[in-house]
Amino acid sequence: MTVPSPADLAIASKIPVFAGLKPEALSILLAPARLVNLRPGSMLFRQGEPATAFFIIVEGWIKLYRVTPAGDEAVLNVFGKGQSFAEAVTFTSGRYPAMASGVTRTRLIMIPADHVIDCIRKMPEIAIAMIASTSQQLHLMVSRIEQLTAQSGTQRVADFLISLTPCVKGPCTIVLPYDKSLIAGRLGLKPESLSRVFAKLRSVGIDVRASDVVVKDVATLQGLLASERIRHKGAFDGKPSAVAVAMSAAGRD
Repeated sequence: MTVPSPADLAIASKIPVFAGLKPEALSILLAPARLVNLRPGSMLFRQGEPATAFFIIVEGWIKLYRVTPAGDEAVLNVFGKGQSFAEAVTFTSGRYPAMASGVTRTRLIMIPADHVIDCIRKMPEIAIAMIASTSQQLHLMVSRIEQLTAQSGTQRVADFLISLTPCVKGPCTIVLPYDKSLIAGRLGLKPESLSRVFAKLRSVGIDVRASDVVVKDVATLQGLLASERIRHKGAFDGKPSAVAVAMSAAGRD
């Protein structure tokens, strides 16, 4: 482990946990921070281990998951650059409720739990910031549960692609950040179900080519996400649009 660079600390200072903290408090909190480098597949921590630190990603992706009794991985979340995780269990001196491993080459800032607790005793505003961040994470988890239960497979895929698109309109190429099996796990789909959704999306101008997704029109993704409001553009004959047809066909996945 090494000392984080100024650029790394700049990324860390912008996470929600630290929102509203004065520069002096932030400087004290980050003082013992260390940089952790992970290779793809390397374990960061295991389920049930004491929560000795919380982490901020400055480069790469981290997978948070549990292993089911059947031996399958249940992906809880995937975190990327500028996101933090495990702060809640650090705050309560608990144990990690899941496992975390690197998806890609990853650099993380690690902040020791005992230092965080010591800072909270001296600076209560840090506790307020962490409680607010924990509340935000809870809302995100509720939204994720709602997505898994209320959205079809196609809507989940469209939502995921929209979160990655660098364009607001027109044609666009989206780079998938990690492999399709992990994408499937994150979206609550089986890999074969994700493949079927990708295959059906070709009919509406969304073509998956290895790790790239070529989209003829970003508006199509928005249409898939809210397909019940999609009608054939300029037509009033009651016939469904190509987007609606694709959505109906893929909605069972």
